[in-house]
Amino acid sequence: MKVGFCTVNYSDWKLDDVIKLAAGKGYEAVEIPSYTDNGQTDPDELIKDGGAGAKKLKEGIEGQGLSISAISNHLDTMAILCEGDDINHIYDGTPEEQHAFGAASLIRSLQIASAMEVPVVIAFTGLKSLSHMNAFPYGRGWEDEEKVFVERFSPLLDKCKEYGVKLAIEAHPNNIIYDLHTARKAVNLVDGHPNFGINFDPANILYTGVSVDAFVDEMKDRIFSVHAKDCQILSHNMPRGGWWMYQGDWNAIDRSFRFRIPGWGSIDWKSLITELFLVGFDGVFSYEHEDVTMSRDDGTDKTIDFLKPLMIHAPYEGRKDKLFAK
Repeated sequence: MKVGFCTVNYSDWKLDDVIKLAAGKGYEAVEIPSYTDNGQTDPDELIKDGGAGAKKLKEGIEGQGLSISAISNHLDTMAILCEGDDINHIYDGTPEEQHAFGAASLIRSLQIASAMEVPVVIAFTGLKSLSHMNAFPYGRGWEDEEKVFVERFSPLLDKCKEYGVKLAIEAHPNNIIYDLHTARKAVNLVDGHPNFGINFDPANILYTGVSVDAFVDEMKDRIFSVHAKDCQILSHNMPRGGWWMYQGDWNAIDRSFRFRIPGWGSIDWKSLITELFLVGFDGVFSYEHEDVTMSRDDGTDKTIDFLKPLMIHAPYEGRKDKLFAK
C-alpha cells in the first residue's frame, strides 16, 4: 500500500512543480489529469507519435521517485451520458456532439494510460437527468439511464480491453454508480466486463449513508483505485439538511456533511484500510483535497503524516509455534 497525490490538488500549478512538491513531502505516486484544458497536461500532445510525449512524461515522474497510479478524466467523461445545459461548460454542442466528445476524450485517456503503462483510467459517467434517480414522476427513468449506459459504455469497455487499461468509475451521486445496489447492478449490466470497476472515494459513499466497509467487502476486486478523502458527518446539522445536502455553500456552518482531509472526518481509516487489504487491494490511496476548512498546504502536510504510518505492507504470517500447530 502507498500514499499518492492527485496533482489537480494544485491545478493552478505546472505539473513539474506539483510532482516536485509531492515527492518532497514523501508521497509515493501521483494521479494526473487528462481531460481537456486541465492546465497540467496536453492530452493531444501526449498521444502523438505513438505516445512519445506520454512516455517522456512518465520518465520524468519516475525520475522524481514517483509512480503514476491512475489517469484522471473526471470532467470530459460527464458528457458520455449527460447533455445540454448541464455540460455546455464542458463542451457546447448538440447532445450527439457532446456524447461523441466525451467518448473520444475517454479513448484518448486510454491511449495515454497505455503508453505510460498506467493500469487505470478514472472517470465519471454523468446522468442525463438526476430526476431519474426517483421513481416519480417518470417510473422508467432509471431504466432508461441504464439502457443508455450499456449502449455507450460497452464499446468503450472493449476499447479498454484493447489498450490493456481498466476503467474505474467513481461512485458518486451524479453517476450510474452511487451506492452499493447501483454498483452491483452496473457490473451486471456490462456482463461483468473484466475492465469495468470502481474508483472508491469513501467520502462520496459515507455522505449518502452507505457503510464504506460494507461497500469494500462486497465489491472486492472491482475496486481498481482509491481516493483518500474524508467526510465529516455533522450530527447536529443532520436534522436540517439530511444525508443528501447537495445545494448551498460548501463552507456553510449549517451543512450536514463536509469533505475533509483524511483523519479529520468521520471515516475510521484503520478499519477501512484493513477491509481494503483483506479483499486484496494493495494499491495507492490517492489524496484528493476538497476540504474547504483548511489550505491545500495544510492538507498536503497533514495527510501524508496521518496516512503513511497506516499503510499495510504485508499480510499476517500466521502462528507457527507448537500451541497453534495441527
